[in-house]
Amino acid sequence: MPKRKTPLVSNEIYHVYTRSVAQQPIFRNKKEFTVFTNLIEYYKFPNPLLRFSHYSRLNSKERAKFLNNLYKQNQNLVNIYAFCLMPNHYHLLLKQTSDNGIMNFIRLCQNSYARYLNSKTKRFGSLFQSPFKALRIETDEQFTHVARYIHLNPLSSYILKNFSELKSYKWSSYIDYFSETPRRFINTTLLTKLFKDKEKFDKFTQDNLDYQRRLEKIKHLTID
Repeated sequence: MPKRKTPLVSNEIYHVYTRSVAQQPIFRNKKEFTVFTNLIEYYKFPNPLLRFSHYSRLNSKERAKFLNNLYKQNQNLVNIYAFCLMPNHYHLLLKQTSDNGIMNFIRLCQNSYARYLNSKTKRFGSLFQSPFKALRIETDEQFTHVARYIHLNPLSSYILKNFSELKSYKWSSYIDYFSETPRRFINTTLLTKLFKDKEKFDKFTQDNLDYQRRLEKIKHLTID
């Protein structure tokens, strides 16, 4: 990845996003969405002893044991507060928790997924535009608005038609904020505590849907 002009600072939160090269579809089916979601969880940990391709070939019991051991180490490259996967791009809301954490995390996720998809489709070269974009989050208000923007992506792009479907869209973290058993790699604490209850959070998100759908018409001007 090219060197970044703006450094990524530890203990700061960033909205990280990028598109595929030529806006080609790179998440085309459930399997491909699942692989990248699993990569996000796996590579948030520093220095796992196995490459993801080797880890994924373990049986389910061995994978669970290996992943549990990573969680027990209580070390992360990043904390993940929100994410959303779309057919040709992704969004992440991250806190860098170690030096170069975001850079290493994104590099590992993207390179591993590129190897997977290139092997599967017999193609060569990069999948993602480089460098990825990273916007620093400076206030709680900005944090909540960016989380809402990320979560509404499947609706503003009309991948989902109704707001109620968002709570069952597995390739976004919105489902985790309303689940009794949220996925372990999503840190729901920080965003949740900024709202009185889940109903307020849900209304806050839904109220911006029409506006965000209008913004979708000019998205090419803001995410390139």
